[in-house]
Amino acid sequence: MSISSCNDFMGFQEALKKMRDIDDKIIYALNTSLPTESFKGQIDREKTCRDLYGHLRTGHEKREEAIRNCILVSAETLKSLREKRDTNPNDIEIDKKFKSEQRKLRVLQSELNVEDIVKERSYKAFNERCRIFFQAGPSVL
Repeated sequence: MSISSCNDFMGFQEALKKMRDIDDKIIYALNTSLPTESFKGQIDREKTCRDLYGHLRTGHEKREEAIRNCILVSAETLKSLREKRDTNPNDIEIDKKFKSEQRKLRVLQSELNVEDIVKERSYKAFNERCRIFFQAGPSVL
C-alpha cells in the first residue's frame, strides 16, 4: 500500500488507515506468530519477532514520511492561496479554498500526533511479547 497523492485527501486518509492495519492488529499478529510454550521449539520466535519489528518500523517510517510530505505540499498550497487572497481580498472562492486548506493542514499535523500514539502503542505490545527473545535486540527494546 502506498500513499501517492496529497490532493485526494479522503483517499490519503483511507490509505493511512489501511497502512495502520498491522498496528491495529498487533496483539493478534503477536498471538498468531508466537506460539505458546508447548510449541516453542517449532518456530524461531526471535526471527519472528525481528521480522514483525521490521514490518512495524517500515510501516511507521513510510506513514510518517507520507504525512510530512503532504504537510509540506499543503503548506505550499496555503502559502500560494494566502498570496492570492491578499491580492484579491473580495474573492470568495479563494477565501473558501484558503480556509479549506487551513483545515486540511491542521488535520495533517494532527495525523503526526496520531502516528506517535499508534507507534507507542504498537511498540509497547511488541516489547511485552518479544523482549524475552533478544539478548541485544532492536532499538525499541
